[in-house]
Amino acid sequence: MKFRILHEIKGRMRIRISCGRMSCRDADILQYGLLCLPCVTSAKVYERSRDAVICYTGERGNVLKVLQRFSGEKISVPDHVWQNSGRKVNRYYQDKIVWKTTLRLAGKLFMPVPVRCMAVCCRSSRFIWKGVRALCRGRLEVSVLDGTAIAVSLLRRDMKTAGSVMFLLGIGELLEEWTHKKSVDDLARSMSLNIGRVWVLADGREVLVDTKQVREGDLVVLRMGNVIPFDGVVVEGTGAVNQSSMTGEALPVAKETGGYVYAGTVLEEGQLTISVKETSGSNKYEKIVRMIEESEKLKSKAEGKAARLADRLVPYTLFGTALVYLLTRNVQKALSVLMVDFSCALKLAMPVSVLSAIREAGNHHITIKGGTFLEKVSEADTIIFDKTGTLTRARPTVAKIVPFTEESPDELLRIAACLEEHFPHSMARAVVHAASEKGLTHEETHSRVEYIVAHGIASMIDGRKVVIGSYHFVFEDEGCIIPKGLENRFDGLPEEYSHLYLAIEKQLAAVICVEDPLREEAAAVVESLRKAGFGKIVMMTGDSERIAGSIASKVGVDEYYSEVLPEEKADFVKKEREAGRKVIMVGDGINDSPALSAADVGIAISDGAQIAREIADITIEADDLSELVTLRLISHGLLERIRKNYIRIVGINSGLILLGITGRIQPTASAMAHNVSTLMIGLGSMKNLVDER
Repeated sequence: MKFRILHEIKGRMRIRISCGRMSCRDADILQYGLLCLPCVTSAKVYERSRDAVICYTGERGNVLKVLQRFSGEKISVPDHVWQNSGRKVNRYYQDKIVWKTTLRLAGKLFMPVPVRCMAVCCRSSRFIWKGVRALCRGRLEVSVLDGTAIAVSLLRRDMKTAGSVMFLLGIGELLEEWTHKKSVDDLARSMSLNIGRVWVLADGREVLVDTKQVREGDLVVLRMGNVIPFDGVVVEGTGAVNQSSMTGEALPVAKETGGYVYAGTVLEEGQLTISVKETSGSNKYEKIVRMIEESEKLKSKAEGKAARLADRLVPYTLFGTALVYLLTRNVQKALSVLMVDFSCALKLAMPVSVLSAIREAGNHHITIKGGTFLEKVSEADTIIFDKTGTLTRARPTVAKIVPFTEESPDELLRIAACLEEHFPHSMARAVVHAASEKGLTHEETHSRVEYIVAHGIASMIDGRKVVIGSYHFVFEDEGCIIPKGLENRFDGLPEEYSHLYLAIEKQLAAVICVEDPLREEAAAVVESLRKAGFGKIVMMTGDSERIAGSIASKVGVDEYYSEVLPEEKADFVKKEREAGRKVIMVGDGINDSPALSAADVGIAISDGAQIAREIADITIEADDLSELVTLRLISHGLLERIRKNYIRIVGINSGLILLGITGRIQPTASAMAHNVSTLMIGLGSMKNLVDER
């Protein structure tokens, strides 16, 4: 790749690519390729100027050599890069605004007055017709005010005012549409599939393969907690599928042989084998966009209140116009009221504020599925944390294996990994990773695996029943026993670790000691959340009292509960809500799903199970709990901005109406000031809330 360096500091450079013209597609390819380079930590490509800003690690000379050898033609770009890119949307609206402004200036400078007047009359028909249609439906809406103001200006032959009003209304519509479209697209992209590998059934065996290698007709095996990666038909098994992200259905839908499943939905219970029908995944993104745009979840209470208030104010504005004319018999003073209404600013500023807050949260790796959840985060007074993978790192490690049989620790680890690799849980990943580090291979020698939520796994290996999981599951549910003579070894298990019990044929075979380190920022985040207004901070975990108490004392929560089951977490959330509290639940596992659904706001940590992320109202993609504090700041900032917007809208427009009634300014000037102030409030609502606070 040929380029020249425009500017650089240590670890960052801005380069200009030597090429004639760069399309949006070219820019997407280049940005994707740059991000794939091992030395590049972040990259941003600007297609208009053909520039790329690159942040890197390592020696400058090595980075330059890599860039010189780089070729976009050799890059295989996944489909989702094209489907999910927001570059075309931004380019489209930027061009429309520039083109509209250019035409406006060119018309004023070069178009003859008669032609300009004719153009204004033609363009006015759209606004007037919208107002007439609203009246025909028996509704007094903002479009009635817009149409009336433009019609009166035309009747008075005030083409300048009519043209200015239409131009500013058009720019406002474009800005609102752009912000809405970008926010929806950003939200849809963050909800789109990001599944790397799946289990494919081939020659009677399950093989873990890259999703790119899956073809139509392949058989994909899905287990509880898995996100379904492709559209397909069930050929074996039964299960309950959560389709809320696609169809809006609140309850899981039963699926059996012959049933159709959709990409992006979640298998909550059971096991399915599906025959793949569509592999591109393109329909997933389109369906999500449609679902978001049609969903009332996107509407916050503030947006709904503003829209209703805007429509309710229309009759008062019309009445005020008529009253001023009757009292003064002055058309210009009456027009001053008509040209300045509160509705326009209310309908623009509030949705823009909410969608801009969702966009800003996305910049902090926080995905919010609707504006209403931001309001609920601001109102919440209780926050409940799961422990494993939430307050502790989502990357636990195997510290020690204590055998209770003659088989070697490595063999016992191999057996455990063979079962655990099928399930999306941080403890399971720790076991699989430990086996991988030791180079232990574990071919599929077991029969069908059964997963019991929050308890463990059971299967058959070489004709022997093998179970792995919690103490309650292994010893109480499955009735396993400790081999005779090894009771002291069991009693002497190190207490600083979490314990995973492996039993073969009803006999304890090994205890896998897992170290689950506390997040460095956990205690500081809990203290910051308390300062941010949370009156009650709770930790709930399925771990033992010993481990739970230790973590709770280090983090500083107000209450903690140990050895709780998923349904007990959900029941606790419901009781708190019944007591009048606004509750946030933060979790990452399959066992947190009921509580996430029961809370006012469910927040999932991205490293956790896919089902938790699918059910949650908010997902934190960053590996840092401090984003919870950022989320609270954004939510508080949003409500504060909405409050200030109300004050600004009422203050500015009331002042303009008074100035118009007293004859201090002409209707043209009041219309211009009103529209400019509306746009300024709208643009101000797009600023980052965290920076302001």
